[in-house]
Amino acid sequence: MNAAEASIVIFPQKQKMMRKKIPIKHICFDLDGTLVNSFDTILNATLKTLKQLNIGNSLRENDLRIRIGHHFSDIFKELKIDVADIEHFISIYKQNYFDFINQSELYPFVEETLAELKQKKIFISLLTTKGQDQAEKIIKHFNLSGYFDLIMGRRIDMPVKPNPEPLMEICKTLKVKAEETLIVGDTELDITCGKRAGSFTCAVSYGYREKEKLLKEKADFYINSLSELMPMLNKKIYLRNNPHW
Repeated sequence: MNAAEASIVIFPQKQKMMRKKIPIKHICFDLDGTLVNSFDTILNATLKTLKQLNIGNSLRENDLRIRIGHHFSDIFKELKIDVADIEHFISIYKQNYFDFINQSELYPFVEETLAELKQKKIFISLLTTKGQDQAEKIIKHFNLSGYFDLIMGRRIDMPVKPNPEPLMEICKTLKVKAEETLIVGDTELDITCGKRAGSFTCAVSYGYREKEKLLKEKADFYINSLSELMPMLNKKIYLRNNPHW
């Protein structure tokens, strides 16, 4: 099976209600909260770095959890944590991160899902707000590198989610259309990015956002486990923005 024979999503035109077949040739995954349960790693690396730099804080777990995906500069601004040199903080944080990497784990069905997508010759990419080098190291740590056609981390002169530019750049590199792409993620950043790019969007419930918040984003699809992704792609779906939670 080639990419053109990939899984089909079907939905009606608004007026004529004619079914239009849209082949999904490319699936773009978020990292934290979607493929990897990394909260303990992020939390402990953050706390260690703040302590090393003698930065006073009263950081609470949930305050950080609900902001994962955003840049540290925005997180600390909202939480009123005074970090004078954010780039220096990040450089130390990235070193500390791998001291706690064994506190991270893959969510259930990650490798099985990636393997099935690969077998079906559907392009697989990763889009994360983590730095490019860090994203590649994490994927390598979990022995997932061979599944990905492209990994897009934070890069110089490239905006980040929810801006659609990095997703569109991934599509351009893989030579697939944005409308033939499904982005899968656990936050509003992923869903907004996909919508702005003109892609299909799928929200997962097991990550770092509450279901109620994700439902407000009106993703095209909602799943509670990655085990639901392939059955969802393999069946005929006639309505977009049709949550089944």
